[in-house]
Amino acid sequence: MAIDRREFLRQSAFGIAALAGPGITHPFDLVRRLEHTDKPKKILIAGAGLAGLAAGYELAQAGHDVTIIEANTRPGGRVYTLRDPFSDGLYAEAGAGRLPEWHDLTLKYVKEFGLELEPFYPTAGGTVTVLRGKRYVVPEGKELEYSQAPFDLTPEERRLGPEGTQKKYVDPILAEIGDVAAPGWPGAAIAALDRVTWLEFLRQRGASRGYTDLLSAQNGWEWDSALDFFRDDEGHRGAKHLTKIRGGNDLLPHAFAARLKPQIHYNEPIVQIRHSATEVRVFTKGLSHGVHTGDYLICTIPYSVLRGMDVEPHFRDDKREVIGKIYYDPVVRTYAQVRRKFWEAGGLNGFGETDTPTEIWQPTFTQPGPRGILHTYLESKAAIRAAGLGEEQRTREGIEILSQAFPGLNAEIENAFSFCWGDQHWARGAYVAFGTDQITKWAPAIHRPEGRIHFAGEHTSPWPGWMQGAIHSGLRAAREVQEALAE
Repeated sequence: MAIDRREFLRQSAFGIAALAGPGITHPFDLVRRLEHTDKPKKILIAGAGLAGLAAGYELAQAGHDVTIIEANTRPGGRVYTLRDPFSDGLYAEAGAGRLPEWHDLTLKYVKEFGLELEPFYPTAGGTVTVLRGKRYVVPEGKELEYSQAPFDLTPEERRLGPEGTQKKYVDPILAEIGDVAAPGWPGAAIAALDRVTWLEFLRQRGASRGYTDLLSAQNGWEWDSALDFFRDDEGHRGAKHLTKIRGGNDLLPHAFAARLKPQIHYNEPIVQIRHSATEVRVFTKGLSHGVHTGDYLICTIPYSVLRGMDVEPHFRDDKREVIGKIYYDPVVRTYAQVRRKFWEAGGLNGFGETDTPTEIWQPTFTQPGPRGILHTYLESKAAIRAAGLGEEQRTREGIEILSQAFPGLNAEIENAFSFCWGDQHWARGAYVAFGTDQITKWAPAIHRPEGRIHFAGEHTSPWPGWMQGAIHSGLRAAREVQEALAE
């Protein structure tokens, strides 16, 4: 099948065959519980996404007085399972979707809360790839033959195919990336990767223009820093299987929230933050205007939202630059509920990709009943374009993409709509991505505390865009606060 940004790296021969899993460094030993305190402090947490929930849960377990302030009326942030628009109890993810088996922090809480996992991909059926208007069906367990690809590849690239070209061009650099969670990452040896895009890097390694055009057509991230692109491999490295939470990924944040019910304040958007050498005050609006005062604040608000917030005194200049300039991808998905899983009759699994570029997911292969859901997953340039359209046109174009891959869709549709993370007021994007020079320039400031304010969220983590990254950042921030209290 064609391969998106993450699938490109997941299918790397190095990532799958050569590694049993990455070495993981967790600052402050994040897997270990916080020591219980006999001197509890008032800790405010801005945001009830996974980062804020993980931080709040561990701090509360350690005996601190925790208040979580959330603008939405639900927990989870960008872990969001859509249910109400669908019939017969069907559901699909709007946000975080995949879980590699080495994501130890995520799996720790899945186990602790008694949740179950199931495969992300079906085990049977072919996938569909659409390239330059031509539809290819790739049998189960096979990959798209580059001899068929309508791009100007070299004879060697056609012979090597997807796995062989990844082994030639990509695997050597993955071996040098190192542990992205280690203190001081990235070191000088790999910092040069941040100065070029990943496509420029591949051309420097001898990849043909046809090959990089093919990859660009499949994922659209032309401007992404090579260091960011290959760091994203840490989300898949060593993963032989991807899973998801049976019943919906939002069961994880809801499990956290069930243990923090009294401490969570919903529907309280934060409008002002005031901090001093002795305390932090958070001002909220909503049905009840309020002021929360604490000894420390863990801020998990996406920087796309934080940049418009009133904060006094101002953060340091380098922190303000990161907050003001960091890019959040709007990610657009169009969902189509159908009366029957018609693709199964053709021996297909409902997954595919097109050079829009778009991923196509089919989340209902484990859900009972005849009905099913197909949905698009647009990132980068495709998402930016779609985010600028009205809902009706955006949905119509999404259905056209799905119909290219799965002819006959229109006769089966019962309901269709789109979801855009760029439109969500308290997110304004799905996850961060970094252009050239940004990782190395911003690394010192991106999660550095500002006085009594500590920062968490996937944007501050070694694994942006992953549940593991959000949880990792929340536990890190909780440890930082614990350490600050001991000083």
